[in-house]
Amino acid sequence: MAHGHKSDEKIVYVGDSRIRQRSGDKPTPPDYTAFPGKSEAFIPNFLLKEWMAGVVILVGFLVLTIAEPAPLGYPADPLNGSFIPMPDWYFLFIYQLLKYPYASEDYIILGTIGIPGLAFGALLLAPFLDTGKERRFYRRPIASSMMIVSLVASIYLTWVSWHHYTEELEKNGVIPEHIEREIKSEESIKAGKGRYIAGKEDVVALVKADDPAFSIMQQAQCIACHGAELEGANGPSLRGIGDALSKEQLVDTITNGKNEGMPAFKGQLTEAEIDQIATWLSEQKAAAAE
Repeated sequence: MAHGHKSDEKIVYVGDSRIRQRSGDKPTPPDYTAFPGKSEAFIPNFLLKEWMAGVVILVGFLVLTIAEPAPLGYPADPLNGSFIPMPDWYFLFIYQLLKYPYASEDYIILGTIGIPGLAFGALLLAPFLDTGKERRFYRRPIASSMMIVSLVASIYLTWVSWHHYTEELEKNGVIPEHIEREIKSEESIKAGKGRYIAGKEDVVALVKADDPAFSIMQQAQCIACHGAELEGANGPSLRGIGDALSKEQLVDTITNGKNEGMPAFKGQLTEAEIDQIATWLSEQKAAAAE
């Protein structure tokens, strides 16, 4: 035990630390080591710490899902026999589990409800089943073994599922839809036609797809109705609109709106921006696209 400058000085420590308690300080509550045989209260102390740790893990998981979003494929086609279904990466271990005989066909209830329910049920009951006071993982063989087995199983099933998927692609000579879409989009953009739109190959190509006016329209949320590539979504397509409306008509429509579906952008966009958009849209003609 350490001493101060005076040999007869009484030293008071805070809990297990070596921080001296100064006179005048508020009394520091003792930690749990001051109560032999007692463990930390489950509610709220232990639960709050576990909840905070869970929040950190959840945030990290959400960051991964945002950084690696599910690839966008083509619209579902039941007649496409070459399509190989594949779930999001964080469901691969469950997807692989359902391929095994004991978790599919006659045992589908076991694979879809039984095994996942058992796993999640064990997590819910863990604080009540594992009530030991020991915190070191190597002194808790049952809980540590279950955690390690679950982690290894999830990693292994994920790896097997992805490996099997890549083998099927190579064997059947199939290019994943999201990769094929990217390749076709790059080719279409280089040709000045804008991004590739599956199922709308006959739509008139965009003229000067990289024009700054398109960025202004994106910021003004025009794509919400006219489509991400102006191909028409909840509103009419603007590809080839120059064949139907003149620049002056386009300026009037953008400024004052038209009917209930087309809002007025007067006050939201400057006159220069409206003129820039109208000029670019007036150039969207089928003949010019060719």
